[in-house]
Amino acid sequence: MTDLHKIQYLSHQQIDKTKWDYCIDRAPNGLIYAYSFYLDHMARNWDALVLNDYEAVMPLTWNKKYGIKYLYQPFLTAQLGIFSKGMNRVSVEQFLKAIPDEFRLIDISLNSGNTHCIPEQFSTERSNYVLNLNKPYEELYNNYRENIQRNVKKARQLGCRPEKEFDPEKVISLAVVQMKTYSHESSENVERFRKLYHHLQVRNMSTTYGISLNGGLLASCVFFFSHNRAYYILVGNHPDGKNTGASHALLDAFIKDHAGKNILLDFEGSDIRNLAFFYSSFGATHETYPAIKINRLPFYLKWMKK
Repeated sequence: MTDLHKIQYLSHQQIDKTKWDYCIDRAPNGLIYAYSFYLDHMARNWDALVLNDYEAVMPLTWNKKYGIKYLYQPFLTAQLGIFSKGMNRVSVEQFLKAIPDEFRLIDISLNSGNTHCIPEQFSTERSNYVLNLNKPYEELYNNYRENIQRNVKKARQLGCRPEKEFDPEKVISLAVVQMKTYSHESSENVERFRKLYHHLQVRNMSTTYGISLNGGLLASCVFFFSHNRAYYILVGNHPDGKNTGASHALLDAFIKDHAGKNILLDFEGSDIRNLAFFYSSFGATHETYPAIKINRLPFYLKWMKK
């Protein structure tokens, strides 16, 4: 087990990002969200807990409100937590205990490799869905639920066409319109994502997919790539595509292009019942990861929401 005294708290300026990214590269539970360049783009601030010489690492993504520092989950950063080549030798509980007291409120998601020895009073289970694409397309297609197959055929019959590697602004603009109906995502976070996309594009770690009809984009999304995973990271759908099967056809097009490859399609959720059913309908399997909430605020401030 981890020696608590060997876990160091490092401010952002103290982090050796070359060693950090090497740890994320080698970790079996490594994810794109944990790379230093991803965190630099998407987190307002981030420090770290580091075991020994970057044997295991945990980003601490933080912000400050009313003079109080708290840990939060950045926009489009589904899972963080502890990453290591040898997670079986690392105590998640000790890492959580090593979070400095200056962070008075903790509301973060860990990752699917951090499910053991989590203090139950602080944790809840979150859902994700993943689909291994290392099979022939015909086999993957046959594992779709009938409703998915029917909608894919419908999109083809209507003349819908797949597109890829187009301007991400088309996805972002559609996504922003969707966000306004159920959330109030800040323009700052959207701009952070925009810059991240272009940074990853230079590294060949991002692309766009879409379904169009008569020249109009009905369904679109951004995919990111790392650790033999394709992340279904941002979705932008036009209202006109709702009854065309466009969203179904988009995912089918991506699956067809990548069938037979050692790639895990990561749907990034969801705890929302309808979305969970949609993702599972492609033959995806359920994967869980813990979310942690710890309130260290004085009793007279425990009502505060970040």
